[in-house]
Amino acid sequence: MTASFSLASTTFTSLEQALKYHFGYDRFRPGQRKIVEAALQNQDLLVVMPTGGGKSLCFQLPALLKPGLMIVVSPLIALMQDQVQLLQDNGIRATFLNSSLSAQEVRSRSRQVLEGQIKLLYVAPERLLSPDFFYGFLPQVQSQVGISAIAIDEAHCVSEWGHDFRPEYRQLAQLRQQFPDVPCMALTATATDRVRQDIIEQLDLRDPFIHIASFNRPNLYYEVRPKTKSAYRELLQQIRQLGGSGIVYCLSRKRVEELAAKLQQDGIAALPYHAGLDSEIRTTNQQQFIRDDVQVMVATIAFGMGINKPDVRFVIHYDLPRNIEGYYQESGRAGRDSEAAHCTLYFSPADIKTIEFLISQKVDPSTGAALEAEQRIATQQLRRVINYAEATECRRRIQLGYFGEDFAGNCDRCDNCCHPKPIEDWTIEAQKFLSCVARFAQRGESYGMTYTIEVLRGARTERILKNGHDRLSTYGIGKDHTVDEWRTLGRSLIHQRLVDETNDGYSVLELNDLSWEVLRNQRQVEVAVLIRKATAEKTGAIADATTEALYERLQQLRKRLADEQSVPPYVVFPNISLREMAQKQPQTTAEFAGITGVGSRKLSQYGDIFTAEIRNFREEEGLSGTPARTVISRRRS
Repeated sequence: MTASFSLASTTFTSLEQALKYHFGYDRFRPGQRKIVEAALQNQDLLVVMPTGGGKSLCFQLPALLKPGLMIVVSPLIALMQDQVQLLQDNGIRATFLNSSLSAQEVRSRSRQVLEGQIKLLYVAPERLLSPDFFYGFLPQVQSQVGISAIAIDEAHCVSEWGHDFRPEYRQLAQLRQQFPDVPCMALTATATDRVRQDIIEQLDLRDPFIHIASFNRPNLYYEVRPKTKSAYRELLQQIRQLGGSGIVYCLSRKRVEELAAKLQQDGIAALPYHAGLDSEIRTTNQQQFIRDDVQVMVATIAFGMGINKPDVRFVIHYDLPRNIEGYYQESGRAGRDSEAAHCTLYFSPADIKTIEFLISQKVDPSTGAALEAEQRIATQQLRRVINYAEATECRRRIQLGYFGEDFAGNCDRCDNCCHPKPIEDWTIEAQKFLSCVARFAQRGESYGMTYTIEVLRGARTERILKNGHDRLSTYGIGKDHTVDEWRTLGRSLIHQRLVDETNDGYSVLELNDLSWEVLRNQRQVEVAVLIRKATAEKTGAIADATTEALYERLQQLRKRLADEQSVPPYVVFPNISLREMAQKQPQTTAEFAGITGVGSRKLSQYGDIFTAEIRNFREEEGLSGTPARTVISRRRS
């Protein structure tokens, strides 16, 4: 664009010159320039750009280059205060109107707006849609200074398919009716294709300029850890080891308070944040975190939306998140400075029950009746999170695939890629699985993964017999594999996009073009699989309990040795070494030498101590012989 842009007495010959002048940047980030150009041409916009990608500048710079006032709809007080402060620090005339202000302050700021002294006005949707503001103040603004555009930040809140749906956001469609000639800009960090379409429809965007940036954040390391009885000790060690600022997310306010208190007792500068705290306490705690007065913020998802702290080094989900979008956005608050950062999810099946209970509480406040559609959506979203947590494929591939972005895998920045499980050729099993889905489709039917697996394994349930699926050619052809193995394959097929899982409230499987390539022997299917236990059906529960008990005991031994040497426990052995010891239970130093992390020095220093502890444990538990070794079949390099 070669035209000149004027603001007061300042004239710019290029957008880059304006960018440098107002924000100090020499060049735009990928995609920003085209978005700004479209905004200056008064187009409606839909911008999907990951956290830290520079969304805010896409509406802030046009606001400064166009005549009139830019109205920015923002969902949180903390968010608008943070952005306004950053703008004011750059000498940009911005302000906000929210419930934190006194009546006198509201009048003073409103007067500044009407006098044309403000270029960006941040408001919450509730205030924007209040009758006095919507039908009184806004028309005054339009007539006296003009409204240059309306920017709706966190636009995924518009959609019931989004991870943070807010009913009041639905009412923003009234803006188009009240101000039909004012361009509308919708911006968000996370949106699936369905959410994007919903945003366009709900806000009545007219032939919008759409920009969808890559969702990939290559500087983030993703991992999932089992949440055991010793999870807190592992969390504490992780915080100490990672260092820097971090956020720990929990599901409940009670868990937030308890965890923050325990961390404080163990010498971690941590503070709680949740919606139940007094607003002044929340603000104070947030400011201390942003200013590095404390290291860790323990919070519910009420914290973090739009926080502009770039140097968060880790984000830990101590409880299971409710959906992939939420997890992506919350974990994405790490490493906004593009430096390396760590994202950990602690996974426990017990968390599933907690979220299912929360989903069951979705009721109509006026009638008390269950909101079945919302419950179905939330349940489906939860299922995708569980699939992610239990997956053996590249975490990044799963995340990006959820948002419709292709990624080859092998990211080298997640636990599954850095510590890969065995790879096996499961093409034949995949053909069986997809054939079963195809048989359903031939009858005009579609079912979910659980039912498909039941048919494959020849279950004689009332539903299968009633549907006549015991007469399908695929009935019972999968008896040679366990339910978990079939589920691992099913998840992998979804993650590799070799079969589709619908996203309409009911999770059913549908074949796509790639599915048929597998069925026609045109595509091979390789799956990273969990190691199978040779005697899982007979001794699985007992073995798991015994392994866990030994693991905790080895942790206590490690802690004692570490205290004697005044070093952190991980200096003695990392958790992965202890876990392997608990599973393999080496009883001689020769066996101990085969454990991950045991070199010659560790062998001489700790070999006798740890093998003696393992032998004592086995004797106390009445265990004899050699622990069952895991077996891997058909391993491929």
